[in-house]
Amino acid sequence: MSIFKNIMSWVWPILIGLLLAFFVKTFLFSPANVVGDSMSPNLQAGERVIMLKAAKIRRNSIIIFNAYGVDTQEPNVTPKTKYIKRIIGLPGDKIEYQNNGKLYVNNKLVSQSYITKKQQSSGTLTLSTALSPASGVTLGTNKSFTVPKGKYFVLGDNRKISNDSRYYGFVPKAKILGVVKAFIWNKHHKLINSLNSN
Repeated sequence: MSIFKNIMSWVWPILIGLLLAFFVKTFLFSPANVVGDSMSPNLQAGERVIMLKAAKIRRNSIIIFNAYGVDTQEPNVTPKTKYIKRIIGLPGDKIEYQNNGKLYVNNKLVSQSYITKKQQSSGTLTLSTALSPASGVTLGTNKSFTVPKGKYFVLGDNRKISNDSRYYGFVPKAKILGVVKAFIWNKHHKLINSLNSN
């Protein structure tokens, strides 16, 4: 009996630790890798970030979502494919993206200080010829669209190369896995993390 108690005295803490780790990773947060250059220069390919699963989704939050069933143009998307993008429009938001690169959300000018003026203008408005534009998304002065209920409009920070809502449309809330926070060694971490909290 004493041998059993002795064994259980170190088995229980291990089991409890494993259960806590499972709970934290499943419901609270987990580490993630940035894949690709679509969020450059703010997040780099291969960079490690933390994904908060219960964080509130706000405008300018950087999110990770399951791209399967969202991006139907990219043939390599599988049920495990995840994209990382920035929230530009929340459900019900009216979006106008003008020819000069200015972004208006619900008729209010929104700063895009996290990217260059070139990315704000030609980087965003010059679409790739390799992908078809999304229906329901119209960019340019005197054009606007409304983000549908339960969905989000997302863009990559490296707009020139990013495959985002301009091509596959709006991201359903059910596909969003969590909000990204950058580690302090990322030189843009204050900008990324403060934008996520606005």
